[in-house]
Amino acid sequence: MNLLQKKPGTFIFLVDGYSVQEFNDYDEVPQDLNIKEIICFLPDIPPPPHTVQQHEEIHLWDLEFERLMEKTYATSN
Repeated sequence: MNLLQKKPGTFIFLVDGYSVQEFNDYDEVPQDLNIKEIICFLPDIPPPPHTVQQHEEIHLWDLEFERLMEKTYATSN
């Protein structure tokens, strides 16, 4: 996610041991966090109208959410 300089938002996950981990910056989420469930994935999106760069950033958030879901739910089977 190269275009995103700041990654604030609300990111809440159920992890191993079934404890809840909450992050206010996506950069704080460890890459090796063993996520059991995604409870909240809510990046801060600026209000419209959006610039072309903001649209690209929003699209990157969509891609990152899809990647995270695939990683999380592929390992739960």
